[in-house]
Amino acid sequence: MINGNYSIEQTEEFTFQALYTLYLTITPILWGGYVIGKKICKVKIKRFNDDEKLTILKMIIREVVGKYIILATFGISVLVSGLMVILREDKRAIHDFISGTYVNKE
Repeated sequence: MINGNYSIEQTEEFTFQALYTLYLTITPILWGGYVIGKKICKVKIKRFNDDEKLTILKMIIREVVGKYIILATFGISVLVSGLMVILREDKRAIHDFISGTYVNKE
């Protein structure tokens, strides 16, 4: 990236995926439910039942367990999650149900 040589293959590396997952897991805890993209779009991750602060366990379940279940389902869960977001009134996807979270507009 520094030299201007960036390819999609670099995003498939284990190191990139591990760092990105770590970013998505830790940053919302430190920034009150935001990552950079969610802050720009003015949406944030919140706990579903009690609106308390996010915990490391909730975020690990959301990002690691909830999203990597996609690998086990060969992408079927991506389609199901997409349909859930489109069709459900609360716009919660599979990883939101597993972790007990939702994304809320400010």
